[in-house]
Amino acid sequence: MASQVLLSVVAPCFNEAVGLPEFHRRVSAACCALPGLHDSWELVLINDGSRDTTRDVMQRLAWEDPHVVAINLARNYGHQLALTAGLNLCRGERILIIDADLQDPPELLADMMRVMDEQEADVVYGQRRVRSGETRLKLTTAALFYRILQRLVEIEIPLDTGDFRLMNRRTLDVLNKMPERDRFIRGLVSWIGLRQVPLLYDREARFAGSSNYPFLKMARFALDAVTSFSIVPLRFASLAGAIIGAMGLLSLTYTVGGWLFGAVVTGWTSIATILLIIGGVQLLILGVMGEYLGRLYMESKRRPLFVVDSIVSAPAGGSVRNERVGGMPALSQLLPEEPAHV
Repeated sequence: MASQVLLSVVAPCFNEAVGLPEFHRRVSAACCALPGLHDSWELVLINDGSRDTTRDVMQRLAWEDPHVVAINLARNYGHQLALTAGLNLCRGERILIIDADLQDPPELLADMMRVMDEQEADVVYGQRRVRSGETRLKLTTAALFYRILQRLVEIEIPLDTGDFRLMNRRTLDVLNKMPERDRFIRGLVSWIGLRQVPLLYDREARFAGSSNYPFLKMARFALDAVTSFSIVPLRFASLAGAIIGAMGLLSLTYTVGGWLFGAVVTGWTSIATILLIIGGVQLLILGVMGEYLGRLYMESKRRPLFVVDSIVSAPAGGSVRNERVGGMPALSQLLPEEPAHV
């Protein structure tokens, strides 16, 4: 493989053993079809603590194909941190982010490269027109999520977009300088700005297996997105406190007025209901504040975002190296100039 890498295809993998060979075949075909790219590309696969044979399949692909770099993380860190690991370790001048489940077609790479050249874009992001193979519940919740998020955050995050996108090294260098632990990468890329243009496409059904994002994990992901880019929930807590305080003053005025005019204030059931409502709102406010405070606590620890267990690529001479790496090192620190088994 040439020393200069013009394109890196970065794909997090979690329990994707069945579909990885087909994913590798289609990505390789898409890269080889690009004129002028030749052998100056790499496919960076990140094993995010898979419980199936994903690690073995990745290692076999890496030994058979010198374009493949297989990164094994020390444990399961989640999709966004696994993707962060790949983005920190890839070497390309342009970087395609794509999931290994083949819902996002690798064949769109040529169109993305063309749009980036013609419009001098820094980022070309895939914007979904159709999502095949998704349940009605997931389609509905996803549509609501993007539209609610757009109203909550101060930056413009495009509707109906995932992490599937092509970006240049300039954008990636800025992204890699962002140290947040609870990451919402599509939001971070939008925050950067620069010139970002959409490419409309139809999302396909998974090639194999089932989704690795059940409802609870999607809800957690949505919470990360909101708390990472918006303080509106905290403002809601302040607003709720002000409204309840005003209602309390009105209730106090009513009670004092009734006592002055000799009327008996009745309605213990309604009072108990009001107390329960106020108590519930107070707990909600404490929960919102606790969520933000907990994130500050985790960020203050300054732990590495991920730990790399090993990196495997095709042998090309040189001594065998076996390193255990923590944090976010450059790939040049881990691989020799000619890739070897690390």
